[in-house]
Amino acid sequence: MKIALLKEQAAGESRVAGTPETVKKFIALGATVSVESGAGEAASIADAQYADAGATLGDRAATLAGANILLGVQGPDPASLAGAAPGAWIVASLNPFGERARVDAYAAGGFEALAMEFMPRITRAQSMDILSSQSNLAGYKAVLDGAAEYGRAFPMMMTAAGTISAARVFVMGVGVAGLQAIATARRLGAQVSATDVRSATKEQIQSLGAKPIFVENVKGIEGEGSGGYAGEMSPEYQAAQAELVSSHIAKQDIVITTALIPGRPAPRLISDAQIATMRPGSVIVDLAVEAGGNVEGAVAGDVVTIHGVKIVGHRNVAGRLAADASALFARNLFNFLSAFWNKESGKPVLDEEIGDAIRLTQGGKVVNARLLG
Repeated sequence: MKIALLKEQAAGESRVAGTPETVKKFIALGATVSVESGAGEAASIADAQYADAGATLGDRAATLAGANILLGVQGPDPASLAGAAPGAWIVASLNPFGERARVDAYAAGGFEALAMEFMPRITRAQSMDILSSQSNLAGYKAVLDGAAEYGRAFPMMMTAAGTISAARVFVMGVGVAGLQAIATARRLGAQVSATDVRSATKEQIQSLGAKPIFVENVKGIEGEGSGGYAGEMSPEYQAAQAELVSSHIAKQDIVITTALIPGRPAPRLISDAQIATMRPGSVIVDLAVEAGGNVEGAVAGDVVTIHGVKIVGHRNVAGRLAADASALFARNLFNFLSAFWNKESGKPVLDEEIGDAIRLTQGGKVVNARLLG
């Protein structure tokens, strides 16, 4: 069983899907590991570290030759995978809805594509969940990015020259990223509030020492989605939330938005009119900018100023912490493959619950129900 660790091809991608730690662990399972030269360079991992862990280094052709499992952070270009074993697994974050043509190309090439972002949110798969591990880092980094753009101090400071008030931070969307953003902003000394369409998050917000901002007595999202994600909001809730947020947002110094709906454009949470009510010098960090954005006027990959408010739209926020993001991503992939490793056959054998959830292609066809429905 040969595992190939590929160098990322996407512009700006600094992460890598394997580390010397996970290379050692795969070898301990009985696999051989081949690493494309330079794969870990942007994540501060030298080729020599992989070699010391027992991997072989080479160019892309040598790395792919006869490989049974191809590991990546983002889905590799199907045209660049010549030489891999027939039916080889592609294990990565594959963006199945946004890159459907690429998924079709994987099928045509005979690959079995496994989308790690489709991992079901069940207890036994928590250690395999790339969305959670990367969102955790993104929530932390969003606060640091907001602080860097804000230009003022976060904590209250009492000095001989007078008192500096604590920054007011408002987090919209209390999933993994939002919870980490709350915790980080609190650690920096900010006065933090947060909101979400799921009423169950109110206690989580309070447990972190933040103030929950919730619409009361109005039906929220329809069913609250599945797998722990938020779903669509009712029109009544949207109207009530917009009114509540408009009054609250005008008083905030930094707003961090994190709302995503799998397979759909990110919901619009902040309008141009609401931005205009914020004081000049305020900052909004849109973590959903690559999915269409929660904030009107946000630009993916850029920081823009609208009505005197900075709108931060960095791409691949977790990748801005490349070393830690790579370490967590690599462990997610190892935890997944090792959980299904069959010692007799010397390879992983998936079960139906997780296999059917993440498998996009098999036997030359697209087979995932979420893509066929």
